[in-house]
Amino acid sequence: MDEIRLNKYLSEMGVCSRREADRLIEAGKVLVDGHRAAMGMKIFEGQSVICNGKKVSALEAEKKNAKGRPERVLLAVNKPKGVVCTTSHKDRAVNIVEMVDYPIRVYPVGRLDKDSEGLILLTNQGELVNKMLRGANGHEKEYVVSVDRPLTQPFIKGMAAGVYLRELGIATKPCKIWATGPREFHIILTQGLNRQIRRMCKTLGYHVQSLKRIRIMNIKLGNLKAGTFRRVTPEEYKQLTEML
Repeated sequence: MDEIRLNKYLSEMGVCSRREADRLIEAGKVLVDGHRAAMGMKIFEGQSVICNGKKVSALEAEKKNAKGRPERVLLAVNKPKGVVCTTSHKDRAVNIVEMVDYPIRVYPVGRLDKDSEGLILLTNQGELVNKMLRGANGHEKEYVVSVDRPLTQPFIKGMAAGVYLRELGIATKPCKIWATGPREFHIILTQGLNRQIRRMCKTLGYHVQSLKRIRIMNIKLGNLKAGTFRRVTPEEYKQLTEML
């Protein structure tokens, strides 16, 4: 192994995304040769790396492909309400990785808040996560949302045009939205602000009662039951990587 940034190394080894690696490094949960790692540091072949108390080399015990790398895994999961997507222990709720209990180490692509349900992807491919999380790429995510009172045209138009979120100091990007019932609508976003749909609705005087993600780019939730998962098909994976 040539000189490589530590966060990239953790990503390529299937431990976590680069973004998550940076968070772990900053929190002091990554050790290199027994010493606390520093942000932006590079490592060399032969150095010992421990992340969250586990030697990264322990990944060698997992199933690998012909090139000696961990098997490529991408799962579509139907997250139920009450399950969290963070792998930290700040929230006592069951996290998505524990729920799936996959034999190869995987982690979520992005987030879906505790009160929401629906499609989330789990993978062991750090570079795939990095590409999908780059908001500037405009990757579509589709949701079904129900609210506490009847929809109006000003609400639909306001959501579609973009909503200024005072607490975040930012306006949401224009999006596609259409009513599917008196109090239900579909919305397609190309950005992923924290609790974005809930914040948008609240700003316009509505409160979300249920929120389900049904599509991420070309991957659809379909009839996948809550709490279950499936492997993304080769055809879906090929199309996904082409879109990225």
